[in-house]
Amino acid sequence: MAAEEDPPIDSLPASLRIRFQDSIRALTDGAPGRLGVAVSGGPDSLALLLLAAESFPGAVCAATVDHGLRAESAAEAGLVAQYCGELGVPHDTLVIEIGEGNVSERAREARYEALAGWAARQGVSHVATAHHADDQVETFLMRLNRGSGVAGLAGIRKRARISALEVIRPLLDWRRAELAELVEARGWMPVDDPSNRDPRYDRARIRTALIEADWLDPVAIAASAAHLADADTALDWMADRIMAETVRAVGERLALPADLPRALALRVVARLLGQIGEGAPRGSEIARLCDALAAGKVATLAGVVARPGKGVWRFGKAPERRG
Repeated sequence: MAAEEDPPIDSLPASLRIRFQDSIRALTDGAPGRLGVAVSGGPDSLALLLLAAESFPGAVCAATVDHGLRAESAAEAGLVAQYCGELGVPHDTLVIEIGEGNVSERAREARYEALAGWAARQGVSHVATAHHADDQVETFLMRLNRGSGVAGLAGIRKRARISALEVIRPLLDWRRAELAELVEARGWMPVDDPSNRDPRYDRARIRTALIEADWLDPVAIAASAAHLADADTALDWMADRIMAETVRAVGERLALPADLPRALALRVVARLLGQIGEGAPRGSEIARLCDALAAGKVATLAGVVARPGKGVWRFGKAPERRG
């Protein structure tokens, strides 16, 4: 293909390429190797494609996931393939099927599973997605409105392992508007997904409300979410140490000090339930169990019976129910 033989002259200012390169190198510990990008065709992901192709020429490949949820999806994937051809970037369309249940959740799971398989076939160690500062603010406010704890308010992480896939988000410090400007300057026509404006979805309603809230600073809020992510990592580190150094066996049960700060108790109890119980209880269920123990009550969750004692909480397998 001619576009692959003669890549286009860089159209982005050097300052933007350097900014993007620095972000990628920080997220890949200095060695991005071959970089995968997930491109839906929206303005954010097209900006990601453009930044990646011009910042790491010859080292980028792209994938578009076709969920088959809209009649236009196949044509939109074809449009992305066309733009990738202009940049000399290899492109694949990954067609997936969504199972029954929560459509958004199932689509997300299937999307990352498909991207993980694609990355493995391409020999790609990291796949970048186009989440940006405005996305982070919307996520933060949605979870704040639901009463989320530290883990939830940490929002979108710059790095995450999802379905055997190393996902990086190099644009979390970028604004939606500046990304859209890059695509417009290139002369590309982004895909318009009407669900982004559908008031049935929390994110769409919050996005609309934020347009009027010009006193909010999305970059500052995104920075706060990053600080909460650091705090979340610290709590996980401490919970792991408590599991290794403090939790002890008492007969057939495991004993945990009853005087841990609540934030740590929730995480350690979650680990105990995962170690000796069944299934993966929700955080709200674990919180109710801890509250019951703090009140001196016996509680059962996920096949585990928890009993308060003198200075400790004891956890063991719940007796099997008789038919």
